[in-house]
Amino acid sequence: MERRDFLASSSGATALVLAATAGLSPAHAQNAAGWNKAAFDSKSLADAAKAMGATSAPVESKDLLLQAPEIAENGNVVRVGAQSNIANTTQIALVVEKNPSALAAMFDIPAGTDANVSTNLKMGQSSNVYALAKAGDKYFYAVKEVKVTLGGCGG
Repeated sequence: MERRDFLASSSGATALVLAATAGLSPAHAQNAAGWNKAAFDSKSLADAAKAMGATSAPVESKDLLLQAPEIAENGNVVRVGAQSNIANTTQIALVVEKNPSALAAMFDIPAGTDANVSTNLKMGQSSNVYALAKAGDKYFYAVKEVKVTLGGCGG
């Protein structure tokens, strides 16, 4: 067994042991971590919002700021961030329109904290990138086009 294989298998086993000692089955542990399979299988902004619980179409908002480059030289690593100035924001998601799975990241925002997130995304081609924020039972979005010069998803 190689070192990487050992580390990968032992970290997964450790997580299961911790979940079991907390009285959780593997299915409960996955759900407790906030995994929303339907949302991550979505193919569009509308599908992602619906899977996240939206009952109506998201509305564009100037109080949701999306930070993304106009041109990404390498689609393997595209730094994207979002900041919501919308009161009571409880969730922020990042959606890449032309990726095989549109929903790229989803963050829960604890009460009393700044709704400000950032991460690296992988983009296969130039696409619109959306920040999607949940505040109460409403969903808001901001959008920006990002041009990719070197593809990251197999391109």
